[in-house]
Amino acid sequence: QVQLVESGGGLVQPGGSLRLSCAASASIFGFTMDWFRQAPGKQREAVATITSGGGTVYADSVKGRFTISRDSAKNTVYLQMNNLKPEDTAVYYCSAVQYTRSWGQGTQVTVSS
Repeated sequence: QVQLVESGGGLVQPGGSLRLSCAASASIFGFTMDWFRQAPGKQREAVATITSGGGTVYADSVKGRFTISRDSAKNTVYLQMNNLKPEDTAVYYCSAVQYTRSWGQGTQVTVSS
């Protein structure tokens, strides 16, 4: 399994931006990479996916505001989050899927004035 470490979370005001990073311990070539989030009292939900070929899928709630990207040379996946809303507050998790799914430890994002 590949080890994943997220970073970049924090406190931001509504309308602000954050960029999350997910650093993998090994090559992510051939992996589908996802960002999930889990708010207090809610189920974990998929936010964005990027395939090994670069195709992307977004949850309806973040379309037009979030952008997922990958830098295979750095074994890193990013989630650029713009126009953040209070309902985006959650722990954000990175996930890597090839034959099995690996998870990072999560990073807290809080959107509040």
